[in-house]
Amino acid sequence: MTLDIKLSSPKYICAMISQVFFLFISGAEIGFILFVVLLVFGADKVPEISRGLAKGMRQIKDATNDIKSEITKSAEKNKIDLDITKDIKNKIEEVRDEVEDSAGSIKRKF
Repeated sequence: MTLDIKLSSPKYICAMISQVFFLFISGAEIGFILFVVLLVFGADKVPEISRGLAKGMRQIKDATNDIKSEITKSAEKNKIDLDITKDIKNKIEEVRDEVEDSAGSIKRKF
């Protein structure tokens, strides 16, 4: 029996994003939080608050994208390879091959 996990499969990526994105908060908890916000701030202020939060999140996203592009430009200018996933994949392949080689000899003994 071999365990073949595709870490790049869309199903796995979606599952990981959903767990990280919601930080383990269920739909009922989100609904309760929205209800409390509605009670505290009122129906008139909720759209203003949400616009402000959205604007702040957009500014943070733009700032991080600017930082990423500056790092990428600097790395390209200095001819530095930013693709570390290639190195990680190679190491994983090496370890997998070593495990298969050692497991193959164990399987033959049984």
